Amino acid sequence: MFHRTVTRAALAVAALAVVLTASAASAQQPGRIRGQIEKVNGDAIVLKTRDGKDLNVKLDEKARVGALTKASLADIKNDSFIGIAGMPQSDGSIEAFSIHIFLPAQRGVVPDRHGAWDAKPGSTMTNAYVESMVKQKDGDVLTVKYKDGEKKIVVTTATAITAVAPGNKDELKPGAQIIIMQSDKQPDGVLAKVLYIGRSLTPAM
Repeated sequence: MFHRTVTRAALAVAALAVVLTASAASAQQPGRIRGQIEKVNGDAIVLKTRDGKDLNVKLDEKARVGALTKASLADIKNDSFIGIAGMPQSDGSIEAFSIHIFLPAQRGVVPDRHGAWDAKPGSTMTNAYVESMVKQKDGDVLTVKYKDGEKKIVVTTATAITAVAPGNKDELKPGAQIIIMQSDKQPDGVLAKVLYIGRSLTPAM
């Protein structure tokens, strides 16, 4: 029973990540909202967004909740499937400000690709497999490959590294940092359908 429960939870997070990846294709697509939970009343949340505004958020009854847990560069191995939010550099490389390590269940479910992202102006999201890791003077460099190409990823001491884990609505408490990946606009706020919660961290992606 425990194994089936964990598998279902992992598959739910895999489905969540598909939404994350699909939305990465266009920085103009609405839905990604980042902030800190201020109040919770049942499925009603008041979120302080990163621009300092209060936003009323209602959880969809079928909302999918994933979690991000702290990880390190040592957790990334050759052939790890990772998502990299970063800034393109003049030499064609990407300086990562956020890396998240996907669950094994997400391999082959989440598309491997590269596209625009909205965490910062001009940022990108790359979902790819690690081909090699090299230590250099200015930081570790990962070579990653995805369906249509490959990228050099520069990992610095400022790069936030996390691992994806199954989450649940019970973790949505005041003080928690979240990123809403998919939502519908409502007259007085938004209806959240897919989101990640940071476990003792702020999602950097």
